Amino acid sequence: MLGTDDRNLGSRPKAHKVNEGKAMSDVFVAQGLLRDAFPLRRYGKLDNVFFEACKFVQRLVNKEFTQRRARSIWEGTARRIDAEEMDALRLAVIEETKREQRELRARLATLDAQIASFDAVKAEASVAARRRRAS
Repeated sequence: MLGTDDRNLGSRPKAHKVNEGKAMSDVFVAQGLLRDAFPLRRYGKLDNVFFEACKFVQRLVNKEFTQRRARSIWEGTARRIDAEEMDALRLAVIEETKREQRELRARLATLDAQIASFDAVKAEASVAARRRRAS
């Protein structure tokens, strides 16, 4: 017997994380950004999310951004996130926020018009009731 230790010499324990629980990794930040920028409720299914994410991010980065890359970020299994990818995802969140704001303003305008029409109908009904009482 050459050694006194009976454990496998090829195994190495994982290094202890210094900032465990105190700081988020870039992968998880990017995962949150991707999910905020391309919400599943808007696109219906993940394939559409990954396609739209690729289409948007590919314009802003120098390297190829594939659907497989988008999926690994979505699932949080990417090993690293490049700075230009992170910047593109932040810009995508801004664009999604602006789009959602436009949609909400349009919806509020529609609701305001409906409420105004309800008020007009109510006012017409009260005028008609007054006329009936007066005649």
